[in-house]
Amino acid sequence: MDRQVESVTILHQDHVPAEQLGSGRERRIIHTAGLMTVVIDFQGGPWAEPDPMHTHPHEQITYVASGEILFISAGAQPVRLKAGDLFAVPPGIPHGIQLLSASARLVDSFTPIREDFLKP
Repeated sequence: MDRQVESVTILHQDHVPAEQLGSGRERRIIHTAGLMTVVIDFQGGPWAEPDPMHTHPHEQITYVASGEILFISAGAQPVRLKAGDLFAVPPGIPHGIQLLSASARLVDSFTPIREDFLKP
């Protein structure tokens, strides 16, 4: 977190280094007790294959802020999404993405918060 003003948290992108998640992936996180928003930047696309699908017990809504992805979820046809599009995933549904453009920025919101994303 960048700074707290009373009970409000502010995260300035240019003041907080992104967490590096491996090759061509980085994220910034802000959260309250029950809601988390994660800005994740992807580089190095387009990818030849999608990431492996994953599940979690959290509700998720994702906004595609830039770039283009293929959204993949269990039991549904893959959907091509571009900047301005959104998707929502109920808890426990296998899902993943494939980067179709050179880069993309996704803004994920989770409830409850992803404790597994927080550093000890």
